Amino acid sequence: MRNTFRNSTKRLVQPLMARWMAYYYRKPRPYHYGKLKVMVHPQVFPPKFTLSTKILLDFLNEQDLQGASLLELGCGSGIISVLAASKGARVTATDINQTALDYLGQAAKEQGFQIEAKHSDLFQNLEDSYFDHIIINPPYYPKQPANVKEQAWFCGPQFEYFEELFLQLSNRDDHENVWMILSEDCDFGRIQSIAAKNHIYLSPYHLTSKLGEKNIIYSTKR
Repeated sequence: MRNTFRNSTKRLVQPLMARWMAYYYRKPRPYHYGKLKVMVHPQVFPPKFTLSTKILLDFLNEQDLQGASLLELGCGSGIISVLAASKGARVTATDINQTALDYLGQAAKEQGFQIEAKHSDLFQNLEDSYFDHIIINPPYYPKQPANVKEQAWFCGPQFEYFEELFLQLSNRDDHENVWMILSEDCDFGRIQSIAAKNHIYLSPYHLTSKLGEKNIIYSTKR
């Protein structure tokens, strides 16, 4: 009953929130995490009004990343990459949205961080790399994205994003170094079955409940 009420409420609130986000991000806006800052372009995933980015930031802020190599796969605003760099990690950030990469590059330069920003569709341009940690805040709504910006939200009607992600991940040596955040709103059963088909198991690692919504950071295992 609780989930039914919450889902009904979200269906009413989400269109209003979408309109407000579109209005707020009609121009580039700053996003801060402590003293760290990025500018968020209107065509880039907005961290301000979503829970997942802040949860990942708080989680990573507690990790020892000094000297570690870290990949943010699908970096969006790049604030997670900036935080990791501030904690001494050697950071690579990828996205299919070149605007996101350009804005991240500028933020890193202004704050004195070395971040390798690469245009890549999942691991496409990272074949010969290895990372101690891989961070993923994936799209999980099953709908066909209409443009690059929507690919940050929609994983395809048949969960094509996860089909390709887990296939590629299963062929990498660093496939057990992944932290991925998922909301209880997603079809976790479908996502888990795609992972299992590629011999990957999603293990709950860190659970957070905010505003009545549970978000879980999973680690991957063979």
